[in-house]
Amino acid sequence: MKLAGSLLLSSLLLVSGITAAAQSSPPAQSTLPAGYFDHAGRDDVLSGGARMIPIHTPAGDFKVWTKRVGNNPRIKLLLLHGGPGATHEYFEAFDSFLPAAGIEYYYYDQLGSAYSDQPDDPRLLDTARFVEEVEQVRQALKLDQSNFYLLGHSWGGILATEYALKYPQHLKGLIISNMMSSIPAYNDYAHKVLEPKMDPAALAEIKQLEKDKRFDDPRYMELLLPHYEAHVLRMPATQWPEPVNRSFAHINKKVYVPMQGPSELGASGILADWDRTADLGKIPVPTLVIGARHDTMDPAYMEMMSKRLPKGRYLFCPEGSHMAMYDDQSIYVNGLIDFLRDTDAGR
Repeated sequence: MKLAGSLLLSSLLLVSGITAAAQSSPPAQSTLPAGYFDHAGRDDVLSGGARMIPIHTPAGDFKVWTKRVGNNPRIKLLLLHGGPGATHEYFEAFDSFLPAAGIEYYYYDQLGSAYSDQPDDPRLLDTARFVEEVEQVRQALKLDQSNFYLLGHSWGGILATEYALKYPQHLKGLIISNMMSSIPAYNDYAHKVLEPKMDPAALAEIKQLEKDKRFDDPRYMELLLPHYEAHVLRMPATQWPEPVNRSFAHINKKVYVPMQGPSELGASGILADWDRTADLGKIPVPTLVIGARHDTMDPAYMEMMSKRLPKGRYLFCPEGSHMAMYDDQSIYVNGLIDFLRDTDAGR
Protein backbone atom coordinates (compact mmCIF):
# COMPACT_ATOMS: atom_id res chain seq x y z
CA MET A 1 0.00 0.00 0.00
CA LYS A 2 1.97 2.86 0.40
CA LEU A 3 4.79 4.78 -0.04
CA ALA A 4 6.75 1.81 -0.58
CA GLY A 5 5.45 2.46 -3.86
CA SER A 6 8.56 2.25 -5.86
CA LEU A 7 10.96 -0.41 -5.30
CA LEU A 8 13.10 0.94 -8.11
CA LEU A 9 11.89 4.49 -7.76
CA SER A 10 14.83 5.45 -5.65
CA SER A 11 17.26 4.58 -8.41
CA LEU A 12 15.29 6.72 -10.85
CA LEU A 13 14.96 9.69 -8.55
CA LEU A 14 18.15 9.91 -6.52
CA VAL A 15 19.64 12.79 -8.40
CA SER A 16 21.32 15.78 -6.90
CA GLY A 17 19.45 19.00 -6.49
CA ILE A 18 15.98 17.57 -5.90
CA THR A 19 14.00 20.13 -3.95
CA ALA A 20 10.61 20.10 -2.32
CA ALA A 21 8.01 21.85 -4.42
CA ALA A 22 5.03 21.54 -2.13
CA GLN A 23 3.61 24.87 -1.02
CA SER A 24 1.39 25.29 2.00
CA SER A 25 0.11 27.78 4.47
CA PRO A 26 0.92 27.31 8.15
CA PRO A 27 -1.63 25.77 10.46
CA ALA A 28 -3.77 27.94 12.62
CA GLN A 29 -2.33 29.94 15.44
CA SER A 30 0.42 28.38 17.51
CA THR A 31 -0.54 27.40 21.05
CA LEU A 32 2.57 25.87 22.59
CA PRO A 33 1.96 24.17 25.95
CA ALA A 34 4.17 25.27 28.79
CA GLY A 35 7.45 23.35 28.70
CA TYR A 36 7.16 22.11 25.12
CA PHE A 37 10.91 22.57 24.67
CA ASP A 38 11.82 21.64 28.26
CA HIS A 39 13.46 18.20 28.25
CA ALA A 40 14.34 18.12 31.95
CA GLY A 41 13.89 14.65 33.38
CA ARG A 42 13.71 12.95 29.98
CA ASP A 43 15.97 9.92 29.57
CA ASP A 44 16.50 10.63 25.86
CA VAL A 45 18.04 14.10 26.13
CA LEU A 46 21.58 12.95 25.34
CA SER A 47 20.42 11.41 22.05
CA GLY A 48 18.15 14.26 20.98
CA GLY A 49 14.99 12.24 21.62
CA ALA A 50 16.12 9.11 19.76
CA ARG A 51 16.22 5.68 21.35
CA MET A 52 16.39 2.01 20.41
CA ILE A 53 13.57 0.03 21.99
CA PRO A 54 14.01 -3.70 22.68
CA ILE A 55 11.18 -5.87 21.38
CA HIS A 56 10.47 -9.58 21.69
CA THR A 57 9.29 -11.57 18.66
CA PRO A 58 8.76 -15.27 17.78
CA ALA A 59 12.07 -15.08 15.90
CA GLY A 60 14.08 -13.58 18.76
CA ASP A 61 14.78 -10.24 20.39
CA PHE A 62 15.56 -7.13 18.34
CA LYS A 63 15.54 -3.34 18.61
CA VAL A 64 13.46 -0.70 16.85
CA TRP A 65 14.27 3.00 16.47
CA THR A 66 12.07 5.85 17.70
CA LYS A 67 12.58 9.58 18.10
CA ARG A 68 10.54 12.00 20.20
CA VAL A 69 9.93 15.61 19.20
CA GLY A 70 8.58 18.02 21.83
CA ASN A 71 6.78 17.65 25.14
CA ASN A 72 3.02 17.69 25.64
CA PRO A 73 1.56 15.58 28.43
CA ARG A 74 -1.89 15.65 26.80
CA ILE A 75 -1.17 14.89 23.11
CA LYS A 76 1.44 12.28 22.13
CA LEU A 77 1.27 11.11 18.51
CA LEU A 78 2.98 7.90 17.34
CA LEU A 79 3.51 7.73 13.57
CA LEU A 80 3.20 4.42 11.70
CA HIS A 81 4.79 4.57 8.25
CA GLY A 82 3.64 2.68 5.21
CA GLY A 83 5.18 0.01 3.06
CA PRO A 84 5.42 -2.39 4.69
CA GLY A 85 9.15 -1.86 4.83
CA ALA A 86 9.27 1.90 4.18
CA THR A 87 10.55 4.35 6.82
CA HIS A 88 9.57 7.22 9.08
CA GLU A 89 11.46 9.67 6.87
CA TYR A 90 8.59 10.84 4.67
CA PHE A 91 6.79 12.06 7.80
CA GLU A 92 9.51 14.69 8.28
CA ALA A 93 7.24 17.25 6.60
CA PHE A 94 5.45 17.35 9.97
CA ASP A 95 8.46 19.14 11.44
CA SER A 96 7.23 22.28 9.68
CA PHE A 97 3.90 22.21 11.51
CA LEU A 98 3.48 19.99 14.57
CA PRO A 99 5.98 21.74 16.87
CA ALA A 100 4.26 25.09 16.31
CA ALA A 101 0.97 23.40 17.22
CA GLY A 102 2.46 22.02 20.44
CA ILE A 103 2.08 18.37 19.41
CA GLU A 104 4.48 15.84 20.92
CA TYR A 105 5.15 13.23 18.24
CA TYR A 106 7.25 10.14 17.72
CA TYR A 107 9.01 8.92 14.61
CA TYR A 108 9.29 5.14 14.50
CA ASP A 109 10.84 2.67 12.07
CA GLN A 110 9.09 -0.68 12.30
CA LEU A 111 11.15 -3.85 12.54
CA GLY A 112 12.75 -4.45 9.16
CA SER A 113 12.89 -0.74 8.30
CA ALA A 114 15.84 1.62 7.91
CA TYR A 115 17.02 2.64 11.39
CA SER A 116 15.66 -0.47 13.13
CA ASP A 117 17.04 -4.00 13.08
CA GLN A 118 16.41 -5.80 9.78
CA PRO A 119 16.26 -9.53 10.47
CA ASP A 120 15.58 -11.67 7.40
CA ASP A 121 12.96 -14.09 8.72
CA PRO A 122 9.56 -14.68 7.06
CA ARG A 123 8.01 -15.45 10.45
CA LEU A 124 8.16 -11.73 11.17
CA LEU A 125 6.01 -10.77 8.17
CA ASP A 126 2.76 -11.10 10.05
CA THR A 127 0.28 -8.32 10.86
CA ALA A 128 -0.51 -9.69 14.32
CA ARG A 129 3.20 -9.69 15.15
CA PHE A 130 3.50 -6.07 14.06
CA VAL A 131 0.58 -5.21 16.38
CA GLU A 132 2.45 -6.70 19.32
CA GLU A 133 5.51 -4.72 18.30
CA VAL A 134 3.53 -1.48 18.42
CA GLU A 135 2.22 -2.41 21.86
CA GLN A 136 5.76 -2.98 23.12
CA VAL A 137 6.79 0.40 21.71
CA ARG A 138 3.82 2.05 23.43
CA GLN A 139 4.79 0.55 26.76
CA ALA A 140 8.41 1.63 26.39
CA LEU A 141 7.38 5.20 25.53
CA LYS A 142 4.90 5.26 28.45
CA LEU A 143 1.95 6.33 26.31
CA ASP A 144 -1.55 5.73 27.68
CA GLN A 145 -5.25 6.34 27.19
CA SER A 146 -4.97 9.89 28.50
CA ASN A 147 -2.59 11.03 25.74
CA PHE A 148 -1.86 8.31 23.15
CA TYR A 149 -2.83 9.08 19.54
CA LEU A 150 -1.90 6.67 16.75
CA LEU A 151 -1.55 7.77 13.11
CA GLY A 152 -1.15 5.07 10.46
CA HIS A 153 -0.56 5.96 6.83
CA SER A 154 -1.13 3.42 4.04
CA TRP A 155 0.13 0.05 5.40
CA GLY A 156 0.46 1.95 8.68
CA GLY A 157 -3.33 2.42 8.48
CA ILE A 158 -3.79 -1.36 8.41
CA LEU A 159 -1.50 -1.67 11.40
CA ALA A 160 -3.25 1.15 13.28
CA THR A 161 -6.66 -0.41 12.59
CA GLU A 162 -5.53 -3.78 13.89
CA TYR A 163 -3.98 -2.18 16.95
CA ALA A 164 -7.17 -0.26 17.72
CA LEU A 165 -9.21 -3.44 17.48
CA LYS A 166 -6.97 -5.32 19.91
CA TYR A 167 -5.87 -2.56 22.29
CA PRO A 168 -8.53 0.18 22.25
CA GLN A 169 -8.15 0.66 26.00
CA HIS A 170 -4.77 2.31 25.48
CA LEU A 171 -5.83 4.84 22.84
CA LYS A 172 -7.08 8.41 23.11
CA GLY A 173 -7.51 8.82 19.36
CA LEU A 174 -6.82 7.14 16.01
CA ILE A 175 -5.97 8.47 12.53
CA ILE A 176 -6.32 6.20 9.48
CA SER A 177 -4.59 8.02 6.65
CA ASN A 178 -4.96 7.05 2.99
CA MET A 179 -5.85 3.41 3.62
CA MET A 180 -9.03 1.51 2.83
CA SER A 181 -10.20 -1.05 5.37
CA SER A 182 -10.33 -3.76 2.68
CA ILE A 183 -7.55 -4.90 0.37
CA PRO A 184 -10.01 -6.71 -1.94
CA ALA A 185 -11.93 -3.43 -2.29
CA TYR A 186 -8.66 -1.59 -2.90
CA ASN A 187 -7.73 -4.05 -5.63
CA ASP A 188 -11.17 -3.71 -7.16
CA TYR A 189 -10.77 0.07 -7.27
CA ALA A 190 -7.33 -0.26 -8.85
CA HIS A 191 -8.58 -2.64 -11.54
CA LYS A 192 -11.88 -0.92 -12.36
CA VAL A 193 -11.07 2.76 -11.86
CA LEU A 194 -7.32 3.41 -11.96
CA GLU A 195 -6.05 0.91 -14.53
CA PRO A 196 -8.49 2.05 -17.27
CA LYS A 197 -6.96 5.53 -16.99
CA MET A 198 -3.54 4.16 -17.92
CA ASP A 199 -2.13 3.78 -21.42
CA PRO A 200 -3.33 0.32 -22.56
CA ALA A 201 -0.02 -0.64 -24.13
CA ALA A 202 1.91 0.42 -21.03
CA LEU A 203 -0.49 -1.47 -18.77
CA ALA A 204 -0.14 -4.62 -20.88
CA GLU A 205 3.64 -4.39 -20.68
CA ILE A 206 3.46 -3.86 -16.91
CA LYS A 207 1.32 -6.97 -16.53
CA GLN A 208 3.73 -9.01 -18.63
CA LEU A 209 6.72 -7.84 -16.59
CA GLU A 210 4.84 -8.79 -13.42
CA LYS A 211 3.98 -12.20 -14.87
CA ASP A 212 7.66 -12.71 -15.64
CA LYS A 213 8.58 -11.41 -12.14
CA ARG A 214 10.92 -8.81 -13.67
CA PHE A 215 10.28 -6.30 -10.89
CA ASP A 216 13.89 -5.08 -10.90
CA ASP A 217 13.86 -4.31 -14.61
CA PRO A 218 14.24 -0.50 -14.96
CA ARG A 219 11.53 -0.62 -17.61
CA TYR A 220 9.01 -1.74 -14.96
CA MET A 221 9.29 1.45 -12.91
CA GLU A 222 9.60 3.57 -16.03
CA LEU A 223 6.16 2.33 -17.07
CA LEU A 224 4.69 2.80 -13.58
CA LEU A 225 6.04 6.31 -13.05
CA PRO A 226 3.13 8.20 -14.71
CA HIS A 227 0.73 6.31 -12.41
CA TYR A 228 2.81 7.29 -9.40
CA GLU A 229 2.93 10.94 -10.43
CA ALA A 230 -0.86 10.91 -10.81
CA HIS A 231 -1.88 8.92 -7.72
CA VAL A 232 1.03 8.53 -5.25
CA LEU A 233 2.49 12.06 -5.20
CA ARG A 234 1.10 14.59 -7.63
CA MET A 235 4.15 16.44 -8.80
CA PRO A 236 6.91 15.59 -11.29
CA ALA A 237 9.06 12.86 -9.78
CA THR A 238 12.15 15.02 -10.29
CA GLN A 239 10.59 17.49 -7.82
CA TRP A 240 9.59 15.03 -5.14
CA PRO A 241 10.70 16.24 -1.68
CA GLU A 242 13.97 14.95 -0.33
CA PRO A 243 12.45 13.03 2.64
CA VAL A 244 10.24 11.13 0.20
CA ASN A 245 13.16 10.14 -2.00
CA ARG A 246 15.19 9.17 1.06
CA SER A 247 12.36 7.00 2.38
CA PHE A 248 11.89 5.31 -1.00
CA ALA A 249 15.63 4.67 -1.23
CA HIS A 250 15.51 2.86 2.12
CA ILE A 251 12.57 0.55 1.35
CA ASN A 252 13.27 -3.02 2.43
CA LYS A 253 12.12 -5.15 -0.51
CA LYS A 254 12.30 -8.29 1.63
CA VAL A 255 9.42 -6.87 3.66
CA TYR A 256 7.56 -4.89 1.00
CA VAL A 257 7.28 -7.40 -1.84
CA PRO A 258 6.09 -10.44 0.18
CA MET A 259 3.49 -8.41 2.07
CA GLN A 260 2.30 -5.80 -0.46
CA GLY A 261 3.44 -7.05 -3.84
CA PRO A 262 5.79 -5.40 -6.35
CA SER A 263 4.11 -1.99 -6.74
CA GLU A 264 1.37 0.43 -5.70
CA LEU A 265 -0.93 -0.77 -8.50
CA GLY A 266 -3.02 -2.96 -6.22
CA ALA A 267 -1.81 -5.50 -3.66
CA SER A 268 -0.92 -9.12 -4.29
CA GLY A 269 1.12 -10.23 -1.28
CA ILE A 270 0.38 -11.59 2.19
CA LEU A 271 -2.07 -8.75 2.76
CA ALA A 272 -4.20 -9.52 -0.32
CA ASP A 273 -7.20 -10.85 1.65
CA TRP A 274 -7.09 -8.39 4.56
CA ASP A 275 -10.53 -6.86 5.26
CA ARG A 276 -11.71 -5.22 8.48
CA THR A 277 -14.64 -3.20 7.16
CA ALA A 278 -17.15 -5.30 9.08
CA ASP A 279 -15.25 -4.64 12.31
CA LEU A 280 -14.99 -0.84 12.12
CA GLY A 281 -17.94 -0.52 14.49
CA LYS A 282 -15.84 -2.20 17.21
CA ILE A 283 -13.36 0.70 17.36
CA PRO A 284 -14.67 2.92 20.19
CA VAL A 285 -12.17 5.78 20.14
CA PRO A 286 -12.43 9.05 18.18
CA THR A 287 -11.08 8.28 14.70
CA LEU A 288 -10.13 10.53 11.81
CA VAL A 289 -10.15 8.95 8.34
CA ILE A 290 -8.15 10.91 5.74
CA GLY A 291 -8.90 10.43 2.05
CA ALA A 292 -7.84 12.27 -1.11
CA ARG A 293 -9.41 12.77 -4.52
CA HIS A 294 -6.47 11.40 -6.53
CA ASP A 295 -5.36 8.67 -4.11
CA THR A 296 -4.66 5.06 -5.05
CA MET A 297 -7.34 4.42 -2.41
CA ASP A 298 -11.02 5.12 -3.13
CA PRO A 299 -11.94 8.35 -1.26
CA ALA A 300 -15.65 7.47 -1.28
CA TYR A 301 -14.86 4.18 0.43
CA MET A 302 -12.86 5.97 3.09
CA GLU A 303 -15.72 8.39 3.70
CA MET A 304 -17.97 5.35 4.19
CA MET A 305 -15.47 4.00 6.72
CA SER A 306 -15.73 7.19 8.78
CA LYS A 307 -19.50 6.73 8.98
CA ARG A 308 -19.19 3.15 10.21
CA LEU A 309 -16.84 4.14 13.00
CA PRO A 310 -18.78 5.00 16.18
CA LYS A 311 -16.79 8.21 16.64
CA GLY A 312 -15.59 8.69 13.10
CA ARG A 313 -14.72 11.88 11.24
CA TYR A 314 -13.70 12.30 7.61
CA LEU A 315 -11.08 14.66 6.20
CA PHE A 316 -11.12 15.03 2.41
CA CYS A 317 -8.08 16.40 0.59
CA PRO A 318 -9.42 17.63 -2.78
CA GLU A 319 -6.00 18.19 -4.36
CA GLY A 320 -4.27 15.26 -2.71
CA SER A 321 -3.12 11.78 -3.67
CA HIS A 322 -1.73 8.91 -1.62
CA MET A 323 0.79 11.25 -0.01
CA ALA A 324 -1.62 14.08 0.68
CA MET A 325 0.62 15.33 3.49
CA TYR A 326 2.68 16.73 0.60
CA ASP A 327 0.39 17.47 -2.34
CA ASP A 328 -2.52 18.84 -0.25
CA GLN A 329 -0.41 19.76 2.73
CA SER A 330 -2.39 22.61 4.25
CA ILE A 331 -5.70 20.71 4.24
CA TYR A 332 -4.05 17.56 5.58
CA VAL A 333 -2.01 19.11 8.38
CA ASN A 334 -4.65 21.57 9.56
CA GLY A 335 -7.25 18.80 9.60
CA LEU A 336 -4.94 16.56 11.61
CA ILE A 337 -4.18 19.27 14.15
CA ASP A 338 -7.86 20.21 14.47
CA PHE A 339 -8.74 16.57 15.18
CA LEU A 340 -6.04 16.22 17.85
CA ARG A 341 -7.12 19.43 19.56
CA ASP A 342 -10.82 18.62 19.34
CA THR A 343 -10.31 15.16 20.79
CA ASP A 344 -8.14 16.55 23.57
CA ALA A 345 -10.90 19.07 24.41
CA GLY A 346 -13.61 16.42 24.30
CA ARG A 347 -15.31 17.91 21.23
